Amino acid sequence: MVTGGASGMGLATVQRFVAEGASVVVADLNVEAGERVAAELGDAVRFERCDVSVEADVAAVVRAAVDSFGRLDIMFNNAGVGGAFGPITEIESDDWDTTFGVLVRGVFTGTKHAARQMIEQGAGGSIINTASVAGLGGGGGPQAYSAAKAAVINLTETTANELAAHSIRVNAICPGIIFTPLMHRGDEADAETVMSELQPLPKRGEGSDIAGAALWLAGPDAAFVTGTSIVVDGGISSAGTRLYGRLGGTQNLDRVVGIAHGTTGQAASVRRL
Repeated sequence: MVTGGASGMGLATVQRFVAEGASVVVADLNVEAGERVAAELGDAVRFERCDVSVEADVAAVVRAAVDSFGRLDIMFNNAGVGGAFGPITEIESDDWDTTFGVLVRGVFTGTKHAARQMIEQGAGGSIINTASVAGLGGGGGPQAYSAAKAAVINLTETTANELAAHSIRVNAICPGIIFTPLMHRGDEADAETVMSELQPLPKRGEGSDIAGAALWLAGPDAAFVTGTSIVVDGGISSAGTRLYGRLGGTQNLDRVVGIAHGTTGQAASVRRL
């Protein structure tokens, strides 16, 4: 199962997993995009509408995965939003809570219900969480986003220890600048400029780079790997993360406040200060 699987890194991972012979449930809030992905990829894919911040939705999608394919071996908690932004003195508490609802609660509920199913099956499994280089220190993203991704990294470590007795491995991926709609928001040229300034490796980060890392973590070559966060960022974190305020038209975020909902189909809320 891949949450946020209808676009960006999630979609690239779904495509790669299907190409490798997996059956995949795409869980996403964007119904139009999710149904399109399922239609394009055929019988190996099922789409289920899911708001990962709502536990009942996540539990229902896990049940749907088992009903459709008989079992659940891999859970990729990938759904994300840009979330709350603006000066800390102006951010609305509800926007902060919404950000954590998707980015942290979504990982919690996904891990909880996937682990229950994997424990029942008795054959172990792999849970993969999307964190971010923004969670590794200050300067990589807005306050709420960075704090939420740091929580994902810690939650990955703690649940890896807890679930190891059941042969369930839990790991995270920390992407850097990955060229997805959530990241560049239609301005790829600006993202390319920022990348050239901050990223040592000249290669452009693509969703397929995250899909490759997820495939490795999901498979037997990573059978002895758990509780770790793999950084996939072209060297940005090694050079010093200084992304916030420079990427995707974010230069003036000290003058606005609001919340971005990413590719969910929900409009962003922005208030000028």
